[in-house]
Amino acid sequence: IKKTFPEGCAATMNFITGSVTVPKGFTASGMHCGMRKNRAKKDLALIFAQCRCDAAAIYTRNKVKGAPILDTRGHLADGKAQAFLCNSGNANTCNADGVEKANAMCDCVAKALGIPAQDIIIASTGVIGQPIYVEPVVSAAPTLVKLLSEDGAGNAVDAIMTTDTRRKEAAAEFTIDGHVCRVGGIAKGSGMINPNMATMLSFITTDADIESECLHEALLAAADETFNMVCVDGDTSTNDMAAVLASGLAGNDRITGEGPALDTFTEALTAVLKKLARGIARDGEGATKLIECVVTGAKDKATAKTVAKAVISSSLFKAAMFGSDANWGRVLCAVGYADADVDISKVNVAFESIAGRVEVCRNGMGVEFSENDASSVLMRSEIRVIVSLGSGSESATAWGCDLTYDYVKINGDYRT
Repeated sequence: IKKTFPEGCAATMNFITGSVTVPKGFTASGMHCGMRKNRAKKDLALIFAQCRCDAAAIYTRNKVKGAPILDTRGHLADGKAQAFLCNSGNANTCNADGVEKANAMCDCVAKALGIPAQDIIIASTGVIGQPIYVEPVVSAAPTLVKLLSEDGAGNAVDAIMTTDTRRKEAAAEFTIDGHVCRVGGIAKGSGMINPNMATMLSFITTDADIESECLHEALLAAADETFNMVCVDGDTSTNDMAAVLASGLAGNDRITGEGPALDTFTEALTAVLKKLARGIARDGEGATKLIECVVTGAKDKATAKTVAKAVISSSLFKAAMFGSDANWGRVLCAVGYADADVDISKVNVAFESIAGRVEVCRNGMGVEFSENDASSVLMRSEIRVIVSLGSGSESATAWGCDLTYDYVKINGDYRT
């Protein structure tokens, strides 16, 4: 099943079925090991490359960082890795022995894989400040490795989910130097989502041959256009991480610097991460609607991004979307307090969905519109808010969700 990439992609690329095991050289597995009490939920994931890979990662800018991030940073000092290991149910954050426990988890899985522990990228997600026990991982490691297969990506993505209600996975195929290359990714994230580098967790694989510095450059650029443009609740997690492994098995000329090959790779990576980002926003805790804010007519890219993120981050606006209330004043309010130079007298606002389009504000002032038509537009599961700033040619898109009663229910007793 293939689908042409969205507008803005210059190269010939297609979305394809699958995720992290689609690129050459990768297998994956997922199982319940005992980190979570509910035995019906998988809680340990592994993604393995048949060869040592070029690798890169980006991390949360929260001053509080999970122990796995500290561990992974050390492991990636040489720009190489061969596996992703992730548990759910416990974030391994704010624990005095957290790094020691993260190392112990890597050690037992590395032994089962027959690779150095330093070649494992480790991540954790779940409750913060809860002691973590490595015994479940030690016991499960041999089975986790035996379960590795090219069909194991679904089990891996299931194992990294916490309050997520659906899988987030994507893959794409593209050509570099006449060689078919692939990139695939999985992600988790539903609440505590206001990324400032990545999402809560995302693991990406590719068979393109690309050195680690270029891989890092591409990941930064792609995340800035995708994961960093998502907001569910305004909270930036302590464990945010996006990491990528490149096996190099596609056979293209090695990408070592700027040029068309790096541009093509970055474009494909961005398309995959965009699909994951939209999935995260759509699956926001308690959400019923995906909200996309498209800002056009900005004087520069930074202004467009800042305004778009401000709109989809507004709790009042998100609540209005839950009620299908065309309260456009909340959009204009968010534009007005965004940290950007905007001439409000030039701002236009419209709401759009498969039910149609309703213009609600022109030149910073309200215009007459049908409340019934507006309600019909906003009752849909995907809503687009179009904000024209009328001051330039730059644009940006951000993704969020509505704010519902269920968000409070989910987070009122998340730990207990």
